[in-house]
Amino acid sequence: MATALNTKSPAAAPEGLSELLSAAATRLKPSATNTTSQKARDLKAQGRDIVALSAGEPDFPTPENVIAAAIEAMKAGHTKYAPVAGIPELKQAVRDKFSNDNGLDYADDEVMVSTGGKQVIANAMMATIDEGDEVIIPAPYWVSYPELVAFCGGTPVVVQAEATTGFLLTAEDLEAAITPRTKWVILNSPCNPSGAVYSRDVLERIAGVLERHPRIHVLSDDIYEHLIYSDTAFSTLAEVAPQLKSRVLTMNGVSKAYAMTGWRIGYCGGPAHLIKAMSKIQGQTTSGANSIAQWAAVAALTGPQDFLAERRASFRERRDLVVGMLREADGLECLVPDGAFYVYPGCTGTFGKTTKGGRKIESDQDFSEALLEEQGVAVVYGAAFGLPGHFRVSYASSEAQLRDACMRITTFCNGLS
Repeated sequence: MATALNTKSPAAAPEGLSELLSAAATRLKPSATNTTSQKARDLKAQGRDIVALSAGEPDFPTPENVIAAAIEAMKAGHTKYAPVAGIPELKQAVRDKFSNDNGLDYADDEVMVSTGGKQVIANAMMATIDEGDEVIIPAPYWVSYPELVAFCGGTPVVVQAEATTGFLLTAEDLEAAITPRTKWVILNSPCNPSGAVYSRDVLERIAGVLERHPRIHVLSDDIYEHLIYSDTAFSTLAEVAPQLKSRVLTMNGVSKAYAMTGWRIGYCGGPAHLIKAMSKIQGQTTSGANSIAQWAAVAALTGPQDFLAERRASFRERRDLVVGMLREADGLECLVPDGAFYVYPGCTGTFGKTTKGGRKIESDQDFSEALLEEQGVAVVYGAAFGLPGHFRVSYASSEAQLRDACMRITTFCNGLS
C-alpha cells in the first residue's frame, strides 16, 4: 500500500523566527539516527554506561594506503580548490570501478563526485523536483530520503515493504503506487535499515514495470554494495536492465566498505544532462569535494581490495551473533538480513507490556526510548524508517559490545510484564 507522507504543513517556528525561516526549512525533521546517537553521547558524557548501536559507521580503521595517499596529497600541494565535479583522477577511478564491478560504462561527463552520498541525493532532487512531483520510496527506508524529497517541494510516496516480502519492494506494489506525477523511484540495496538485498530476478521484475513508464527515473543507492553475506551476487538496476540506463542515477561512495565515513566522498554515474544540472547546483552550494579526501578515495578505489572479504566475514559473524541472541528475547522477531550491517527486529510482541521501570510500551519509539533509559542501549525506532513495529540495530561494533548490548536487550524484553 502506497502512502503519501504529509510534508506540506510547516512546523511552528519559535517566536520571532516565523518570518525568517523558509517553508522548506520548517518541513525538514531532524535525523532520528543522528538524534539518537547524540543522545547516547550526551548520556555517556554524564557518566552513564551506554552501548550505542544507533550509528551506521564501521568500527574498522580507514586502510593504511588510503591514509598514506592523503598525506602524500598534502605534501604534493593538492590542497587547493578541486574541480566541482571531481578531480580527473577520481572521476577516472569511478568510471573504472563502475565498468569493472558493475558492467556500466560512463563517459567523463556522466560521473561526478560529491561531499558524501547524501549530497549526491540532495543534488539530484534539487535538480529535478518541482512542487507536487512524487517520489516512490520503499519502507523501511534510510531516514534522509523522504526529508530531501520534501525539502525540494516533492511528495514522498511511501510503499511499505513488510517482513513478509523480506522487506523488498514488489513489482506489483510499485505499479500500484505510480501516478502521473511520479518522477523518481528510490532503490537501496543492500538496504539501510533492513539489510535486504534486491536479487537480479527482483530487479528484472521491477524493470519490467518501469519500462511501461518512460517518464520515471530511478536513484539506485548502492552504498553497501560490498557488504553482502548470502550467495546472492550484487546487482544494480542499470546493469540488470541496460535499456533503462539513460534514466538511472547509480550512486555509491567510500564511506561504508572502506570505513571512510568522515572523509565524506560519494560519487555517481548517470545521464550527462542530469549530471550537468547536479554539478551546477553543487558549484553554487559547496563547490568541489575536499581535495585531500578525493585523493584518498582514488587510493581506496584503485588500491588493494583483499581486506573487503576479511571485513565482510567479520560483519557476517557479528550479524549471526546478533540475530541469534535477539531471537532469544521475549517479544522480538528477527529476520536474517543478507547485507549491510543492520538488523531490523520486529518488537510488536512487546506492545501493551510494562517495563520494570514502569513505562508502558505502546510503540517502537516507546520500546527504544525505554531500552535506552533502563538498560543503556541506544537503537533507532522503526517509525523513523517508515515501517513501525521494528527497531534498527547496527552491528558495526565489536563483538564484546554486541554481546553486552544483546544481553541487555534480552534482559529488558524478558523483564516486561
